[in-house]
Formats: sequence, C-alpha cells, structure tokens
Amino acid sequence: MISSSIPKKQRKYLFNMPLHLRHKLVTVKLSKELRNKFGIRNLPVKVGDKVRVVKGTHKGKTGKVTEVDLKRLFVKIEGIKRKKADGTEIPVKIRPWNLEIIDLDLKDEERKKIVQRRGGKMQETQSEFAKAQESSEEKSTEEKEVKTNG
Repeated sequence: MISSSIPKKQRKYLFNMPLHLRHKLVTVKLSKELRNKFGIRNLPVKVGDKVRVVKGTHKGKTGKVTEVDLKRLFVKIEGIKRKKADGTEIPVKIRPWNLEIIDLDLKDEERKKIVQRRGGKMQETQSEFAKAQESSEEKSTEEKEVKTNG
C-alpha cells in the first residue's frame, strides 16, 4: 500500500487515503473460537458485529458495533458510553486495533464471499445442515435394509 519508507510521506498517504482503502485499516482480529471456526485471522469490522474491547479503560466490555468511522478510524459500540460535563451521555469512540470480534454478522452475502475468498471455511446454514443430516439418515437406513435383506 505505502511505497515510501519516509515517515513524512507515510503519514501524508495515510491522512489523504481514500475511504475505500481506509476500510482495510479498520481490520479487527477474530476471537480464537471464530478463528478456529472460519480459518481466518482478521476481518474489517462492520456495523452489527459483536466485539470485545481488549485494551484500554473499557477492557473486557462487549457490545454490538453501532458505527464505523472510516475518516477518523473509530468504532462506536452499543452500551459503552461516557458522561459529558453537562450530564449527557455519548458513545465512546474506540480504535479498531483495541477490539476483537466475538460474533460475525454474516447476513451480507458479500461478507460470506470475503470469508470464502480468504480461504475460510464457511459453516453450512441450518437448512443445508438439516438436509445433509436427513440424506445421511436415509443412506444409513438404506444400508441397514440391504444388510438385513442380503
């Protein structure tokens, strides 16, 4: 992405980066369970993902992502708020590298394609899983019938 090794140019490129490339900067690591389940290490965070704060004053808190700010590289999480001086509560902005995804929002077909493209194993949907179980049960009953008849 960044071709120069000069810090000044790296900062300039980072600050002037277009939003479609900034999406890569909000990449968050997956929890160990999700890593084993999908076979990938990290994914860009998206609204609807359930995350856990790994570092900072809110360490250990979990919640759903309500907003991802690509321009300023912040993520806002449902349930993590702070009080302003006048008493109103506002959501706390947390950097994505201080988070860990504990539950993926896979409603989006594009996201499923991203997981598959990156070499991840997509778990079968419940309907596909039920069909596979039914077909395996039918095969096992057929094999039993053949054995008893033969």
